Amino acid sequence: MIEETALRVSVGARVGWVLRGGFEIHDYACTVESGQARAGDDAAELRWVSDAEFGEMDAADELVPRLAESLRDWGIVP
Repeated sequence: MIEETALRVSVGARVGWVLRGGFEIHDYACTVESGQARAGDDAAELRWVSDAEFGEMDAADELVPRLAESLRDWGIVP
């Protein structure tokens, strides 16, 4: 499957879902198989970050609202 970031991935288990603005969003654990990551039309940029960098971005309010809370609830980030 080719993901919205142009990466070819194998899809694993569903890790969680949220309702945002009338849309039901389901998130799955994926393993990257190939490809060069690039931002889709819904994002200004894309990059890989460590847990520490993610925490810093959350503290600086640089993330999509409630993203960190959802990922913590699902056990994806500390």
